[in-house]
Amino acid sequence: MLTQFSSKNFNQYCDRLAGVDPDLKKILEEYGYPPLWTRSNSFETLVHFILEQQVSLASALAALNKLKERFVEITPQNLLTLSDEEMKACYVSRQKIVYTRALANAVLEKKIDLVSFEQLPDEHVKQELVKLKGVGNWTADVYLMFVLRRTDIFPVGDLAAVNAFKQIKRLPSDTTRNDLLNLAEPWKPYRTIATMMLWHFYLSSRQKKIPEKEKLKKATSPLYITG
Repeated sequence: MLTQFSSKNFNQYCDRLAGVDPDLKKILEEYGYPPLWTRSNSFETLVHFILEQQVSLASALAALNKLKERFVEITPQNLLTLSDEEMKACYVSRQKIVYTRALANAVLEKKIDLVSFEQLPDEHVKQELVKLKGVGNWTADVYLMFVLRRTDIFPVGDLAAVNAFKQIKRLPSDTTRNDLLNLAEPWKPYRTIATMMLWHFYLSSRQKKIPEKEKLKKATSPLYITG
């Protein structure tokens, strides 16, 4: 059975997590519910995720917006019309030019079908995505979380989530990924929602420390993530 979160059940799932984890409960009490972060199931969204790998969210968004200036819609066909020089002018690195073109070709050649993913189990979707050049575990995880809205994903490769996890649990900096996965077990089957609470804490706690006059300038501060 595929379990998804939505605006109807998201806060309820947050409350359930708060009932089993005092540290998550503190996040809710201090910062409220996280935003309902979602994205559409589209080629453009996967391009956006690739652009976000190992850079700030602000940098990735700038590149995406430059691409969108060229087309009404970012499609595989449109992207493949751009030369290397045109892609670089849109702030896309040489490596990510290769990755986004590989994705475009995979969609056009029907090696992946984004609509069909909506009916497939998490592991099946992940296995299909990581076959693509430049798509790793982090990209597959956030696709499952933001696009398919699956409830039980913990992106152990996401630095912001991991750092927030270590902070709220007062864990040593050298805590391993396996240890983190084991510590996240009590959050099942809502590890996606727990992760969103961690991101909410990460962003909100840093915003809280910024002087009032600086908040507008820092509102789009980079949140570093890994692919």
